[in-house]
Amino acid sequence: MSCEKSGCELHGWAGRFQNYFKALHCPTRWLIIGIIGDDEKSTSSILEGLRDEGEQLARSSLYYHLSELEKAGIIELAKYKEAGGGAPEKVWRLKVKEIKVDLLNPPRS
Repeated sequence: MSCEKSGCELHGWAGRFQNYFKALHCPTRWLIIGIIGDDEKSTSSILEGLRDEGEQLARSSLYYHLSELEKAGIIELAKYKEAGGGAPEKVWRLKVKEIKVDLLNPPRS
């Protein structure tokens, strides 16, 4: 099978895997995933959790990491939470909790 052709099924799968890999190369993003866990967490709760872990991250940097995880399909926006008269705060959850790669039998769809 050649992946030189556009629309190659294996190429699409490989591209998704590359997106996961790109998003997960950063240890801070692994911490974010661990903080969210099986729950839903607000941006502020994630920032607080990172600080509890010793990460001194600016809020703008956290937005960047959340955006990269969302773009890769690892997290998703669960809802907005009203925050004391200000702009609503985003609440996040994991979109995927497991990524499996069977090297001998890659997906065909």
